[in-house]
Amino acid sequence: MPDGSADASAGAGAAADETAESPRQRRRRAAKQRSFWKELPILIGIAIVLALLIKTFLVQAFSIPSNSMQNTLQQGDRVLVDKLTPWFGAEPERGEVVVFHDPGGWLGESPSSGGGIGSAVQEALSFIGLMPSAEDQDLIKRVIAVGGDEVACEENGQVTVNGEALDESDYLYPGNTPCGDRPFGPITIPDGELWVMGDHRQDSLDSRFHQNLSGGTVPVDDVVGRAIVIAWPVTRWSTLSVPDGYDSVAGAAAAVSPAALGVAGALPLVLWRRRRLLDRAVAAADAAVATAAPATDRDEGTGAKG
Repeated sequence: MPDGSADASAGAGAAADETAESPRQRRRRAAKQRSFWKELPILIGIAIVLALLIKTFLVQAFSIPSNSMQNTLQQGDRVLVDKLTPWFGAEPERGEVVVFHDPGGWLGESPSSGGGIGSAVQEALSFIGLMPSAEDQDLIKRVIAVGGDEVACEENGQVTVNGEALDESDYLYPGNTPCGDRPFGPITIPDGELWVMGDHRQDSLDSRFHQNLSGGTVPVDDVVGRAIVIAWPVTRWSTLSVPDGYDSVAGAAAAVSPAALGVAGALPLVLWRRRRLLDRAVAAADAAVATAAPATDRDEGTGAKG
């Protein structure tokens, strides 16, 4: 009997405590009681949406499948590709390493997925950008020339762009020659197209080997983005900047239009000569007016006296 009374008193005290709680305290207690497993699906959903937005508009990770870009990139490296700047109209430039879709026929037939749980997991992860898709037909190469450029490479010679020889010593694979056993050109790159080559020239099926397919060039519209950093493994972390060898390459317009440069240089001389002639004409007119003025004054004075 005394025990029952004690329990009743305790229950009454707890009820009194709950009644005494403020609305803010009750909300906090309810939040603490909410199960983590109820929040987990929401967290996963938000993470997937953010991953999709990042993959679509900002950066995407790509795995390097071959040795065609050695020693800049090794097989198995993971690179981050900038997908943001193309949305603002930026186009690939000479010297950049870019990822692009197969322009058609470079990789042969699309590989088929193996099926099963492993394939389903890979496709799910690739959908949100955490893994490359087994069916992706993407390549990674270095941009050598852009639309309007003239590119060429003679046997045992250097690659030239608009007549300037490229210094490729910073990235060319040791022991390789600039164009390997595939001399080419001169080739004028159409507007909106790119000429691309791998850094490991003897192990890269690039523009040189696909000249029977649209001249071997890659449409700018097929470019996914510029590779900006090696993200994995951490021991190889580094940025992928444009080599200094491309600083000396002149734009196509300057390289092929000496007549335009001549006109630009002659224009100031023509304007200066025209200004001199005008100044002389004005000076002569002023002198004529000054000479005629006294005679006029005498005539008018004579008339007044008469």
